[in-house]
Amino acid sequence: MARTHLVWDWNGTLLDDLSLVVSSTNEAFAAVGGRAVDADEHRRRFRRPVAEFYAEVLERAVDDEEFGRLDRIFHDAYRLGLTNMALAADASAALKEWPGTQSLLSMWFHSELVPAVETYGLAGIFARVDGLRAELGGHLKAGHLAEHLAGLELGGEQVVLIGDSLDDAAAADAAGGKVVLYTGGFTDPSRLRASGRPVADTLVEAVTIARTL
Repeated sequence: MARTHLVWDWNGTLLDDLSLVVSSTNEAFAAVGGRAVDADEHRRRFRRPVAEFYAEVLERAVDDEEFGRLDRIFHDAYRLGLTNMALAADASAALKEWPGTQSLLSMWFHSELVPAVETYGLAGIFARVDGLRAELGGHLKAGHLAEHLAGLELGGEQVVLIGDSLDDAAAADAAGGKVVLYTGGFTDPSRLRASGRPVADTLVEAVTIARTL
């Protein structure tokens, strides 16, 4: 194993919450008269910054003020459904497969992420848990990952990130780390494979690949 630390993404990776993200996104779109998207379209179009994704679906510009309103609508709807969401089917098995240290980095709000990790029985597994310490979400992950690794006192050359989005790949690249992309989350598998990065259909497979990088 060339790299000793594994950084996990949360939403769409360890947490199987695509259905809730799609329904919450549609609540936000409906609030401004937009059309609904299904899971397949969401996976084809979703990207960060999320405001660009919203603008594409709504077919008009979305400024910072409007995105703030839409983001709050999204998160209010998401919170209502979160108690019905489960971990990915093989999340627990995958966490046990990595022989080095592990941490969790999410774009979900930190104050809500930490108790969620405990609720799902994952307390004590991660060397560090970091969520978003801001009032507004939707931004790129690269800066967030840099802060996370600084807190761990790790360089990118020690790290593999497992996530479900092309933004995860861009963040890993910026940090000098490696990435394995997981097809069970928010991004259409064809988009992930087109990136040229290693791709896995299960989390256990993702860890197996990560151990070779």
